[in-house]
Amino acid sequence: MTFLCAWLTAHGTSCLELVAVLFGIVSVFLSVRENIWSWPTALVNVALYFALFFRSGLYSDMGLQVVYFALSVYGWYEWLYGGAGRTTLRVTRVPARVWAICAVIGVALWATLGKLTSHLPGVALPYVDAATTTVSLIAQWMMTRKLLENWTLWIIVDVVYVGMFIFKGLYLTAGNYAVYLVLAIMGHVAWKRSLNRGAA
Repeated sequence: MTFLCAWLTAHGTSCLELVAVLFGIVSVFLSVRENIWSWPTALVNVALYFALFFRSGLYSDMGLQVVYFALSVYGWYEWLYGGAGRTTLRVTRVPARVWAICAVIGVALWATLGKLTSHLPGVALPYVDAATTTVSLIAQWMMTRKLLENWTLWIIVDVVYVGMFIFKGLYLTAGNYAVYLVLAIMGHVAWKRSLNRGAA
């Protein structure tokens, strides 16, 4: 294990990043399958990424992990008891009114985060980082409610994340988000089928 960590460090990454990547992939894969264990694995993943982003100066994404932790606890509960009569939650679509509210909140949060983090020491790509953070938060909230369109937002944000992490030299994390992109596409297909089955 020590040899592997030394090798990873010599090649611009770390054991911390590798373990975070593995937990992230497992968590998203389980989400695609609507498996409740996606949430406890997500809790481990976000704790590891909090430390990684702190090291890299990606402060918006570091703060995002705190919110993800809370959303993961909330999502765990909602998937178990958020349906009618405290039953298991089913896949649904985002109502138009919710889209409008999310858009207003998203623009306000992006502008605020970008401005606040642009003055922090060592900050990298503050407005891009703030945009991915904002969209990710909205997508994650949608996932806690099993809203199909969360996957559409993840597809968009994962494409941006791959480029951003390559730019920052976090190559394992860039590869991780490339896998997330594939899983998000799979998730959209799988949840659409689940939605259709529920409607039938």
